Amino acid sequence: MGGAVTGDWLTGGGGDEPPVNGFATAGTLWHSVPVDQLFPPAVQGTGAGPGGADRTWTRIAVAPDSGCAHAFDPLLHKILAQVGCRRLLRATYTDATQSYVTTVGLLFTKADPAAMTALATRFRNEHLDRRSDLMPRPYAAKGTAAAGFGDDQRASWTISVLTDAPVVAYAVSGWADGRSVDSPQPAADAISSGATTAPAQAGLGNEAQGLADRIERRLRQTAGSATETPS
Repeated sequence: MGGAVTGDWLTGGGGDEPPVNGFATAGTLWHSVPVDQLFPPAVQGTGAGPGGADRTWTRIAVAPDSGCAHAFDPLLHKILAQVGCRRLLRATYTDATQSYVTTVGLLFTKADPAAMTALATRFRNEHLDRRSDLMPRPYAAKGTAAAGFGDDQRASWTISVLTDAPVVAYAVSGWADGRSVDSPQPAADAISSGATTAPAQAGLGNEAQGLADRIERRLRQTAGSATETPS
């Protein structure tokens, strides 16, 4: 497997919103939970594909935990700077046919709930998650199916600014054969009914959205479990 595994520790889970104090707890998970809980070796995506087809994603690389330099397009990096970068965790997956590759990431910020809410509101009102000049960058690990997964290979992406955790979750997908994409499409558009672009017809919007959703749920469940008090 490509990449380091942060001493085998990152974060993880799967479920709904964390209980009281979950926001603060979620912000500490990057260094306190095994990597396999956050980025499991295999992720099941029941109904996550086009037309409700099932998906299975296999992890092929985990990046060393790091700062945010070079992980986002420059303008997106500038926008995210308002909440700070405490730690960035990333992993890259491939689908069962090894036709597609998807990098999923969790940016742990330095922000409080008010700042995260303000950023989420800005993303929503200004549609920042749909601008092709505001994309996350993939993690291309040597010796894997994602070795050629660079900026020009990005086909679809999704970004979610959480308000119940100091985290920005995202995913970006592309073809595993290294082909370039002239017009990447946000996942929300690629999975919409009637979408006819190449990323949409290939299901790359589903790849990005489906994997991001499941990793985000794991984060929330883990934060909730960590705040539970023993009976």
